Amino acid sequence: MSDQITLKSHRFRAEREDSWKELETILKAIEGRGMKSLTDAQIVALPRLYRSTLSSLSVARATSLDQAVIMYLESLSARAYYVLYGSQIGLGKRISTFFLRDWPLAAKELWRETAVSAGLTLLAAILAYILVTNNPDWFYTFVPESLASGRTPVASAETLRETLYHDGDSSGLGLFASYLFSHNSKVAMFCFALGFAFCIPTAILLLYNGFMLGSFIAVFAEKNLGFEVGGWLIIHGATEIFAIILAGAAGLHIGKAVAFPGELSRTESASRAGGTASLLMAGVVIMLFFAGLLEGFGRQLITNDWLRYGIGLGTLSIWLLYFYAPRPIEGDN
Repeated sequence: MSDQITLKSHRFRAEREDSWKELETILKAIEGRGMKSLTDAQIVALPRLYRSTLSSLSVARATSLDQAVIMYLESLSARAYYVLYGSQIGLGKRISTFFLRDWPLAAKELWRETAVSAGLTLLAAILAYILVTNNPDWFYTFVPESLASGRTPVASAETLRETLYHDGDSSGLGLFASYLFSHNSKVAMFCFALGFAFCIPTAILLLYNGFMLGSFIAVFAEKNLGFEVGGWLIIHGATEIFAIILAGAAGLHIGKAVAFPGELSRTESASRAGGTASLLMAGVVIMLFFAGLLEGFGRQLITNDWLRYGIGLGTLSIWLLYFYAPRPIEGDN
């Protein structure tokens, strides 16, 4: 089966590679010496070659050809799009394009990596929950004392409940939100940046994050506060944990490109994979900022369990629709 796919990919490339090389030659000339370096024939051919490359990319995706071919065509199409339309797009248009097209398409393209990232987090959370429930000492293995803040297996139910609803000093909420944004951003950035090491550090970070999550839930559930801690977590966790999962997906995408570069060198393969992953990470930072506000302000000021669940599930639904709802793709028509 693998040999058939390889043969099919080689035939596909042989039939269309001349037009790709012609487009790449034109793009290199523009990137090196500007549009003035092109001949009249090259200027006329550029839009046609761009459309032809987009068509090839659509066919390659639909027929599940060699990933290296798909990544090459994605890179070539992106370069051509920038040359044709980039200089005509203002700052406002660039921002709207990012939010309306580039970010959600990057998330949708990495749905497999996102599923693996979410699966690792969920698996670790379930395992930690079982371990801590059966032996509370496991909690101290998974959760640093600095993050526990008194929420440990030896705490009483009253103490744990107070941590879920205590408003605290409202003047300090801004500092609290800033701290959480900084901490969660570091976790997400490490998940992304360490992906190049064949996905291993990224997978370990996702597992560790899941271990901490499951351990916290187990401590509260043991004191019959499972429903309450769910609301405490979901109001911000629907955005925060989803953002870290997406960061993990970006890291796994790069790691996969390094581990399985196909016909490219590992450096070239990682560079091409980095385009989509970087788009996704730019959006992850925005999600983490929003999660920091929800955690630092909303969770501290909103103490009704049902309202917490409503906000958390509502934001999760919005993110899922934003990323995965069908939408027209500009340039594919």
